[in-house]
Amino acid sequence: MANESLNSCALQDFLVDAQVLLTQAEECLQHLELIDNDPDACHCLNDTLATLVSRAQTLGLVEVASYSKQLQHLLKTAHNPSRLPGSALPALEECLTLLAWQLELVDPHTGRLSLDTDEQVVLLDNLAVALNPTSTRASCSSSMPPCKHPPYTPHETTGRPTTEN
Repeated sequence: MANESLNSCALQDFLVDAQVLLTQAEECLQHLELIDNDPDACHCLNDTLATLVSRAQTLGLVEVASYSKQLQHLLKTAHNPSRLPGSALPALEECLTLLAWQLELVDPHTGRLSLDTDEQVVLLDNLAVALNPTSTRASCSSSMPPCKHPPYTPHETTGRPTTEN
């Protein structure tokens, strides 16, 4: 029970820290909207996502880590990663909005995120095209597969029956 509590505490700490990191990423995006191609904001965004990936991986939050890593990978492998084109900013904003939703929907007890990956694949593909509009690169889903969710196995926390609709 103490180990389960420790994991729950670590998860809660992560979720709080992840919100701070997400806010920082959104501030980097706002900075890029005001000052086109600011390399400092680009580096800040990449470092923020790297921290989020690392923390999520440490806790085994597969879905959040995978999506964040794919987003970071796209930004790092852009034609010029320290200079994001203005046309990519709306696509990046949509990706960060989805990340915010994912963080809100992480189960606070299990750390699982029970969502399909269809929307994230579309948003990542849109960002890839916006970052490299002249590239003949394959879509994100073919160059970096969406996260593989481990099978969900609910663990019993109480002996109470659940109601199903």
